[in-house]
Amino acid sequence: MSNQTRISPSNNNWTPSSWRQKTVLQVPSYPSKEALAKAESRLADFPPLVFAGEARELKDDLAEVALGRAFLLQGGDCAESFAEHRADHIRDFFQVFLQMAVVMTHGASKPVVKVGRVAGQFAKPRSANMETVDGVELPSYRGDIINGIEFTAEQRVPDPQRMLMAYRQSAATLNLLRAFASGGFADLTRVHEWTTSFMKGANGSPRYEEIANKIDDAISFMNALGITPENTSALRTTRFYTCHEALLLGYEEALTRRDSISDDWYATSGHMIWIGDRTRQPDGAHVEYFSGINNPIGLKCGPTLERDDLLTLMDKLNPNDEPGRLTLIARFGADKVQDHLPRLIETVKEAGRTVVWCCDPMHGNTIKASSGYKTRPFDKVLGEVKAFFDVHRQMGTYAGGVHFEMTGDDVTECVGGSSAVTEASLSDRYHTHCDPRLNASQALELAFLVAEEMRPNKS
Repeated sequence: MSNQTRISPSNNNWTPSSWRQKTVLQVPSYPSKEALAKAESRLADFPPLVFAGEARELKDDLAEVALGRAFLLQGGDCAESFAEHRADHIRDFFQVFLQMAVVMTHGASKPVVKVGRVAGQFAKPRSANMETVDGVELPSYRGDIINGIEFTAEQRVPDPQRMLMAYRQSAATLNLLRAFASGGFADLTRVHEWTTSFMKGANGSPRYEEIANKIDDAISFMNALGITPENTSALRTTRFYTCHEALLLGYEEALTRRDSISDDWYATSGHMIWIGDRTRQPDGAHVEYFSGINNPIGLKCGPTLERDDLLTLMDKLNPNDEPGRLTLIARFGADKVQDHLPRLIETVKEAGRTVVWCCDPMHGNTIKASSGYKTRPFDKVLGEVKAFFDVHRQMGTYAGGVHFEMTGDDVTECVGGSSAVTEASLSDRYHTHCDPRLNASQALELAFLVAEEMRPNKS
């Protein structure tokens, strides 16, 4: 039974549209305000993508993470695209994600809360409004929900109709994911068989084999007791939630609904949404919007986040210090974790706040290869995860989760790992619409390595 408290906005004048009175960053310049208003009005009439009760369930699950009794796994595409909306693409992602969760469940000896950055991760913040290629300057690509990735004047014009396309794709994706989660695809025995197949091609497999064999022993033991997927629903179904960066506030406002049971406001575009490192200004539009919704929310925390701003943000976003409400997603870079994470942890401890600490080892470790491709070295990604766990062990706090940009496809975007992607091979299958993602093999390998960090006796 949920013990959740109601979020009381720090500003009593909060409404789903009150963010419009604040300074808003990372917004596109639509050529027709009338067309934009019409699209937002259409969205406001559409059914919710997720339900308030599901968001409350996730908040309860995240409260368990905040209290050290569960672990959070977030992962998915850097930016979803209209072009890659295929059933096999969604299936392959979900398959790898389930494998990762099982491995981490064993490593932590705790439940893993599964939250995919999917069915809504369409908008991307950019460091510059314009992009120049071969002397031609055009608006930057901001995600398929805003404009097209093709470098043409026509495609780069922000089009509000894309919000409707993103909604419909999210609805279809959610429909398939719900079917996978409840229809037997998540059968524990099947998931473990997929992992065993991965082991055959993984370097360093003796380390992974030990974990895989222990999982196999646990499944055999349960079978011997008569506990099987056929008679135990928890072994053949799973809870799966969605999340995304809520960057495009007009889209989010249009999908904000008042819950008929609690009378509270919820973002129904996803179960969990987060504020990016570029849009976390305490007096900004994004913080204003997030302060009034009752979903579990995330806050990206980069190297420039100062103590006073973090305190102000916690006051505005989680005034009642509700466990499971606020996840702090640290993203510094492998070499900067020790410089920045301890002071943020100390700030939270001194304030007596309850948060989920999650590690995003992707965004601080992006480099440009000699070939010109953006990439992320696997060793750096792993290095940030290890540093994250090390700091929490040193400070007596709980490392509660990880957040990966990944795909179920065999892409070549991040260098390293057992799949041996090199700078020379980046061009083979470099398909991302934005930043480089871990491929299926790298993501699962990372799950094994994270599982080692999560062992209860790790020191």
